[in-house]
This record gives sequence, structure tokens and C-alpha cells, in this order.
Amino acid sequence: PSPDALFALARRAAEEGVADRVHGVQGDTQGLLEVAEPGGYDMVFCHGVLEYVDDPRAGLAAVAGALRSGGGTLSLLAAGVGGAVLSRALAGRFTEARRALGDPDGRWGEADPVPRRYTPAELSALVTEAGLEPGAVHGVRIFADLVPGVLVDTEPDALRALAALEAEAAELPAFQAVAGQLHLLARLP
Repeated sequence: PSPDALFALARRAAEEGVADRVHGVQGDTQGLLEVAEPGGYDMVFCHGVLEYVDDPRAGLAAVAGALRSGGGTLSLLAAGVGGAVLSRALAGRFTEARRALGDPDGRWGEADPVPRRYTPAELSALVTEAGLEPGAVHGVRIFADLVPGVLVDTEPDALRALAALEAEAAELPAFQAVAGQLHLLARLP
């Protein structure tokens, strides 16, 4: 929904020489096909969206409708419930961690700014219901949100080592389950 994001996209596309092939549009998932050509896109990024839409199933159906048949790809990034539980517990907020663990939407309380979180299985199921073929789920921000900044800032080469650890752990189901975010690529058959 950000005009600044659209401006940044246009600027970066121009810098990379692909402005004629990259087109950003502004709208919400429910009205996506009013501003985007149905079946007209090779790739749609849906990052940080499903957590906030009123109807994630309808939103993903609209996104799927914008993809080109026979290979259009969805890049889906959504908040992970396991990451919220782990971060609340490590912060000493055990009641909030338990609430997030048992809440159907993965919320830790009324003050939680994220309306909905997902497990890897839930994301894959939503994508399948939208008529897409889900690929592997990857964990994102498994350790990065939990490591104190002072450790990364003061240790030589720590940032590179942390990034390498994140990349290796991202594909392992045990670490996906505690990731702050989950990433999934899905294809429209």
C-alpha cells in the first residue's frame, strides 16, 4: 500500500535496466484483479501480507488469479508462529509464549501487532487451496532476531557467519518451526 515502495521499485528497476519489464501496482489483495491483469504476471511477491488481510484464502485466490498459467510463481513470506513463541519465551514472557502457542492465529495477546501467524503446514495448505503447487518452506530470521546486536557488532566476521548459519538452517524442518518468518515459493500449474 506504500507509494514510497512503488517509487523505490521503479527507481531500482530503472537502475538495473529492466524498467520496461517491471511494473508495480498499488492495491489490496481483495481488489488485486481490479488493478492487475488476470493471468498477466510471471511472479507475484506477497511478503508480509497474509498476516494482515481479513480473508487470507480470498487474498491468495486473487494472487493466484494474477499469475500466468503454466509457470507463474508466487513468493510468499509470512510471520511464523514458532518464532513468536520462542521470542516471547526468551524475553521471559512465558504466559504470552503459551498463549501464542495455543492461539489459532498464533497471537500472544491483545497488544500483539501481528493479527495472524502461520506454521509451515498451514502456509502450504493455503497455497494448495488457492490452486498453486507449493515448493519447500524455508525459515527466515531463525537466529537473527534472537542474537543480541552487540554480539554481531563487536565480533569480527560475525554478520557473515550468522548469515551462513541462517542459510543452512533455513531448509531444516526443526528450524523452520521456530523461524520468525516463513518463505515459500509456489507455482501455478
